[in-house]
Amino acid sequence: MLAAAAALFAEHGAANVSMEQIAAEAGVGKATLYRRFPDRAAIAVALLDEHERALQDELISGAPPLGPGAAPAERLAAFYAAMVDLLEQHGHLVLGAEVGHRRFDVGAYQFWRTHVLTLLRDAHVERPEVMVELLLAPVAPEVHRHQREALHHTAERVKAALAELAHRVLDRPETDKGT
Repeated sequence: MLAAAAALFAEHGAANVSMEQIAAEAGVGKATLYRRFPDRAAIAVALLDEHERALQDELISGAPPLGPGAAPAERLAAFYAAMVDLLEQHGHLVLGAEVGHRRFDVGAYQFWRTHVLTLLRDAHVERPEVMVELLLAPVAPEVHRHQREALHHTAERVKAALAELAHRVLDRPETDKGT
């Protein structure tokens, strides 16, 4: 079922594929599909899981700057670059799983939030609990798609802008840092 869904999502985009189409492509009944996955978003989450787990592993124990051992701004810039790569490769799945309010309920989003919040705290940024959502907004799947498809920004240009954002927010003079 997942392989059939992955092929359809890649070809048509997750938002343009019905559960009925997935069941037909997989050669199973709709009831069988619905017993395993309540909706299209659940299928997209299952397909994304392995890719997001790989990135999570890199954040926890990978080499710097993505993994531990680099300054917070460098880690945030590396995280942004990795997220752009994830969106480039699997954006059709992310759009099927993490749009609108659903984005905040997905376990991966909570992991990304905890990671960025930790970087903000390590950099002694004021109001990190407010800043974290603002710093994750640029890698929302809808924002990325808009930048790439409507505004025609290259992935490299987006990465460079996000790196600049990371450094502007986290590389602050010692006298300017909050407590």
